[in-house]
Amino acid sequence: MVRIGISGWRYGPWREVFYPEGLPQRRELEFCGRHFPTVEINGSFYSLQRPEYYEQWYDETPQGFLFAVKGSRYITHMLRLSKIEKPLANFFASGILNLREKLGPFLWQFPPMFRFKPERLDAFFRLLPRSTEQALALARRRDARMIGRSRLAIDANRRLRHAVEIRHPSFMTAEFVRLLRKHGIGLVVADTAGKWPKMFHVTADFVYVRLHGDIKIYTSGYSERALASWARRIRNWDRGGRDVYVYFDNDVKVKAPFDALNLMAKLGLHWNPADATCEEPLALHKAGTRVPRLRYAYGPRVTGGNPAWDYLGRR
Repeated sequence: MVRIGISGWRYGPWREVFYPEGLPQRRELEFCGRHFPTVEINGSFYSLQRPEYYEQWYDETPQGFLFAVKGSRYITHMLRLSKIEKPLANFFASGILNLREKLGPFLWQFPPMFRFKPERLDAFFRLLPRSTEQALALARRRDARMIGRSRLAIDANRRLRHAVEIRHPSFMTAEFVRLLRKHGIGLVVADTAGKWPKMFHVTADFVYVRLHGDIKIYTSGYSERALASWARRIRNWDRGGRDVYVYFDNDVKVKAPFDALNLMAKLGLHWNPADATCEEPLALHKAGTRVPRLRYAYGPRVTGGNPAWDYLGRR
């Protein structure tokens, strides 16, 4: 299965461009859930979110929707994968398991100056839970500061997937690829306008793609030719039996959501919850075009309450 979406959804410049005029901020995730089958949660990278936020996000998205969750920068950027057992337990205790069947892959992004260290990476990969039962067992080892703000329950045992995004050229080795395959960890295919390495090795039974911009990172949109090229790659991965997750992160100039919609159209992907009521993206109306009313294949929407949203952060 191929899923295409966006990295985060809380961006001021998107209002009255992608989001229709007058759409309440609290309905922005709901709006995204009617146009994309997945989004990447980036706020979890900057700080531990609360269980009620994950529950609210679950309630405001349709059945069949998936969240990718970005791992904590405290683990990857500050501790640099050293002495992380307790922080990792806190991360999984913070409410992530409230996403239930909507919990998709985890993204672990390494900082630009973090070099390939086989022993440290091997130890990190061994700590990562491969199921919600393992995540729950790890979460129970949280520290005292998480008492009262944890979620320590699951509704079912489900498989968990993990992918890593590298930014230092020392990772461009066969040894790193072998290590990923040994542990079944995905290697993020990251398009960063040449700023950081781009590797296309398939190391797991899924592929995780982040499109930050191919000309100018975070700001440039993708041309029709560029999107067609990515569509060919995605088809090949899909035909090879891999699930494919694609997230556009070129959000500064409000390119991400429209590039995502365009790529979905090129691939003939269908995502349109049957009870959709949110308006279509405003900029598409202004351009005189319209998002196709696509076949819905994932079941009815799950409704929820009136959430008090936290910010989603950036990259």
